[in-house]
Amino acid sequence: MTFRSRAWIDGDDEVAMSHRVALRLDDVDRGKPVVGIADTASALNPCNIGFTRLIPEIERGIRDAGGVPARFPVMSLGEDLMKPSAMLYRNLVAMELEETVRANPLDGVVYLANCDKSVPASIMAAVTTDLPSLLLLGGARSAPLFNGKPLGTGTDLWRALDERRAGRMDDQQWLGLERTLSCTGPGACNTMGTASTMAILTEVLGMSLPGTAGLAAVGDELMVAAYQTGVAVTQAVLADERPASRLTQVSLDNAIRTLAAVAGSTNAVIHLAAIAGRLGLDAGLERMDALWHDIDLLADVEPSGTGLIHDFRRDGGVPALVAALGDQFDTSARSGDGRAWAVAAASAPQPTGVIHSRTDPVASGPTLAAVFGSLAPTGAVIKTAAATSSLLSHTGRALVFDDYADMRERLDDESLVVTAEDVIVVRTCGPVGVPGMPEWGMAPLPKRLVEQGVTDMVRISDGRMSGTSFGTVVLHVSPESAVGGPLALVEDGDLIELDVVTRRLSLLVDESELERRRAEWRPSPPRHLRGWPKLYAEHVQQAPDGCDLDFLAAPSPETRRFIEPVVGRS
Repeated sequence: MTFRSRAWIDGDDEVAMSHRVALRLDDVDRGKPVVGIADTASALNPCNIGFTRLIPEIERGIRDAGGVPARFPVMSLGEDLMKPSAMLYRNLVAMELEETVRANPLDGVVYLANCDKSVPASIMAAVTTDLPSLLLLGGARSAPLFNGKPLGTGTDLWRALDERRAGRMDDQQWLGLERTLSCTGPGACNTMGTASTMAILTEVLGMSLPGTAGLAAVGDELMVAAYQTGVAVTQAVLADERPASRLTQVSLDNAIRTLAAVAGSTNAVIHLAAIAGRLGLDAGLERMDALWHDIDLLADVEPSGTGLIHDFRRDGGVPALVAALGDQFDTSARSGDGRAWAVAAASAPQPTGVIHSRTDPVASGPTLAAVFGSLAPTGAVIKTAAATSSLLSHTGRALVFDDYADMRERLDDESLVVTAEDVIVVRTCGPVGVPGMPEWGMAPLPKRLVEQGVTDMVRISDGRMSGTSFGTVVLHVSPESAVGGPLALVEDGDLIELDVVTRRLSLLVDESELERRRAEWRPSPPRHLRGWPKLYAEHVQQAPDGCDLDFLAAPSPETRRFIEPVVGRS
């Protein structure tokens, strides 16, 4: 077959010669496909730093399968340090990957991705370029004991924060928690955070090898997976197997149902919508809510359960979950090794505790829901599995915080006038408003209420929250406040009604009063006048559309056409 890289390499002119020299190709390698390794390892990203030791195994797999490996660096998106949020840069990395692949003689790609936004960015690039490719996920970090319990990344920190704010955790215990967290080592969060959620969905979508989601970040299993991924992508190049043949509406619907079965991160809702937007598929909130409707919680993993992602993997991982879902999962869809899921899941071990059967679920569904109404005309999302059931039908007075700084300052004010029945509203947190839509949606509870023993309140935001978080939190309210959505019009004391059963989120204020407020509302002037944040804020879509840039979405076959570069002198 003719490889894409031949346009660079074949020929006896000065252009082809310079390309062969640049790739250090000898006579043996000249007829082989070139397989790129998109390396996101970085000391600034503990989730992805472990890829450095895996690259030699990927390269060995590529060579053993008949390819030539070519590693290239990629901006690394880490949740721990990037501010205001790695979400601001997801689309930038998707563009970087797309353009790096377009501009270079690559026939296939192994995408190294682990931390939250590096995974969807890689999938968005992979489906846009549609070259034979797979993701290699970097695994989950360890879970050292803290107070006799394995430490769940993120989730246990949020719980400890409330303990400290309530005066039940002293300075020494807080320091002990920090020291324990420092011992977790490399890898992504070990709870059902966004990284673990996206690892599971990546496998379901056929964009990583079966059985690789949830592997430990350190160990022989991941080394083997690295080698096998190098082999598999090279074989896919030789067989001309492309992502578009696997990532279909059927596989996308499977991913949406799986998201509900694991009570995964609400961030995945946005990422799946962005991936769908690159393919002209449907991942709208109405479709998602309909697909979530009859899916029970089958994975007993924090924060909605009790185990960790390592336990999920030991209990059979994604293949076992697919088997447990039965006819709620269309097994005609293809897995990352090319087999139908009916075959890939057939040999899955029988779950023994963390993965439950449909006849004995962890909890009844739906685990997620989309709500609409006068406060969210184009929708919002709530993870009901992590919420307090008594608050899923609730009417309360709004307590409004105009931005993150206002929220963090006033919530610890002992004189704050607030009751447990109030509804906390945090706005200016959306894709345009910051910009970048950080995980500010799970506002800490007011300190004085925490001290009284209050453990949950209804919170509403146009921002996101970590998959490791929990509580009755309505997220991604759209349109966001920064573009004049109804959230911008809410005032302290307004009544807000949340009714998850009827999927309603309503601002109970007379329309005439809202019209008066709307006429007086003015958008804040943009803070960023140059660079990526300016481009992002001017072109980012709203949450239900996946927060992609409007000129990157591809609703038609014509807009999805991949244009090859002119290969000549540079």
